Amino acid sequence: MGIPLFTLMLSLLLVPLLTLSSPIPDPELVVQEFNEKVNASRRNLGVLSCGASNPIDECWSCDPNWKNNRKQLADCAIGFGRQAIGGRDGKIYVVTDAGDDAVNPKPGTLRYGCIQSEPLWIVFSRDMVIKLKQELMITSFKTIDGRGVSVHIANGPCITLQYVRNVIIHGINIHDCKQGGNAYVRDSTKHFGWRGLSDGDGVSIFSSSNIWIDHCSLSNCQDGLIDAIRGSTAITISNNYMTHHDKVMLLGHSDSYTRDKAMQITIAFNHFGEGLIQRMPRCRHGYFHIVNNDYTHWRMYAIGGSASPTINSQGNRFLAPDDRDHKEVTKHETAPQSQWKKWSWRSEGDLMLNGAFFTLSGAGSSSNFAKASSLSARPSSLVSSMTARAGVLNCREGNAC
Repeated sequence: MGIPLFTLMLSLLLVPLLTLSSPIPDPELVVQEFNEKVNASRRNLGVLSCGASNPIDECWSCDPNWKNNRKQLADCAIGFGRQAIGGRDGKIYVVTDAGDDAVNPKPGTLRYGCIQSEPLWIVFSRDMVIKLKQELMITSFKTIDGRGVSVHIANGPCITLQYVRNVIIHGINIHDCKQGGNAYVRDSTKHFGWRGLSDGDGVSIFSSSNIWIDHCSLSNCQDGLIDAIRGSTAITISNNYMTHHDKVMLLGHSDSYTRDKAMQITIAFNHFGEGLIQRMPRCRHGYFHIVNNDYTHWRMYAIGGSASPTINSQGNRFLAPDDRDHKEVTKHETAPQSQWKKWSWRSEGDLMLNGAFFTLSGAGSSSNFAKASSLSARPSSLVSSMTARAGVLNCREGNAC
């Protein structure tokens, strides 16, 4: 289906403006709100028996009737992606068919639900492995919810969020993702078009906002596991288990793409596990709150960046590799020390094991830098319990998750 060139060019200019949230003027307020909720949740967890170990899980997973109350999840995000509601206000759509057609998807397939114009909460009727023919283009106001079954998106192109807002991806195994493209792909009920080569990311976030990726297990993709570029913002990446991959997470398009100064992302309660090499994440320009994650493996470095990003690392656990040349958590990239020493990289309450060390810079290197809040993140000594349930959960009907 062709569209006039003028209409295409106009849409390319306007769509990003319609899908991107304005950055929070003072991101430290979001950090403060996050830490307050985490501290409050630890006080409440003493009376809970469901195994919830952080405020996100506490919000929904103790309900044995979670299957009938699935949309409660939409009220549980915290951090910069806290306003992501996904398909909360729409109908339940059930995936019954693991097949795929990139241009003319059949009702009952995942792609058919993802391209609909109305909000949808997408669930699955049974365990399934979905091998996509081309990248899955998801429209705004969608939730992909894998709870209660085992769903794998694998062995083909994977997920693309482009010029969209309000998307939740929860409880999906995403692995062995390949490049797609040089093919026609449908991105809505009214349009399909020619797509160039995709990168082979697990989840690619392009000029999108109010995104939440929670309790997914990701590994072994051709490019990144989760990449966010081109002005994407208002994102929370939480409770995920990531393994067996090189360039784990790229946040920011390029050093010259200054619109990424509006990027604000929370990375919380994730387990960065075996077989990982670097970029957990690699940041540019924006503000990145990296909090209460467990870093048990890296071969080169854990957290890196360029183009003066603000990195606020709180209450993480960093276990360095045995290689004495790669003990450093951080990597200041593509700039001499005279430049990167001005970047605000700070570490508060992080636990450094096996010789790990974090190189502070900018405001973060000062002993009296302005605190993000009167409450710190939860102590790094609790990270093991807070991330013990990272990745896809084994939720069963009638029981707390």
